[in-house]
Amino acid sequence: MSLNPLDWESQRAFLAVLREGSLSAAARALDIAQPTVRRRLEALERSIGVALFTRSPSGLTPTDAARELGAHAETMAAAADAFARAASADTDAASGTVRITASDVMGAEVLPAVLASLQDAQPGLVFELSLTNRNEDLLRHEADIAVRMVRPTQAAMVATRVGVVELGFYAKAAYLKKHGTPTSLDDLRRFALIGPDRETADLRALRAAGLDLKRAMFSCRTDNQLAQLGAIRAGLGIGICQKALARRDPSLVPVLANEFRYELETWVTMHEDLRRMRRVRATFTHLVAALTAYCNAGSAPA
Repeated sequence: MSLNPLDWESQRAFLAVLREGSLSAAARALDIAQPTVRRRLEALERSIGVALFTRSPSGLTPTDAARELGAHAETMAAAADAFARAASADTDAASGTVRITASDVMGAEVLPAVLASLQDAQPGLVFELSLTNRNEDLLRHEADIAVRMVRPTQAAMVATRVGVVELGFYAKAAYLKKHGTPTSLDDLRRFALIGPDRETADLRALRAAGLDLKRAMFSCRTDNQLAQLGAIRAGLGIGICQKALARRDPSLVPVLANEFRYELETWVTMHEDLRRMRRVRATFTHLVAALTAYCNAGSAPA
């Protein structure tokens, strides 16, 4: 093996193909020509002496070697992104790039307005939003700040609990007018329910809280929480929604509010090494204040 440890461009091409599944999609992701991606990938394969992909009707299928190397390439990509963010502005400047990771619903429905008010005050800030329910590793600097629904356990983290996000059953008023309103949790079985498609951690947590929900009970199934929210808003049935979000939409009506209540602890977290960076510290402080207010809005009487 004669791999040049500095040949990051070939490794970026490999990672893009691994993520996207084809040369053309990788080229679009990297904003370079497809032949360039092919040349870099072939150069990497020659350097390490093994094939990384095999062709299939559905695109390029990664080999076992590619899957093993992919984890290392992801780590390198995270480090490169962190380097770029760190170099985007001076440590003492309230400008530059801050990468924030959050769940799909928080990232799409809550954080944009929160960040807009911060950017009005600090127009030099640039935000990267990573919407995922996977807890990105702050220790490896995959993100600068995380909004999480679980308490961080790593010792090197600075974490502030901002409150709890309250969840409840909601439906569109038009759906309830047409189909009626359940009178008990057992009565929910008679109605169209919206929930996950697979056995998810969310479903297991609800069962642990005493709500006996099963996949077969859902007439609209999706593991994507944003899609579940969209289905509730469209009137497809009854589903679980953050109370603070539901209060923003006058067409959504709480269902069995006295029968069911579920809370998610909410934390804003960053690596302790980032406290010296003014832009990260300012974003962290703003998120803590804004999300504390958001949690309080969800717990206020309807």
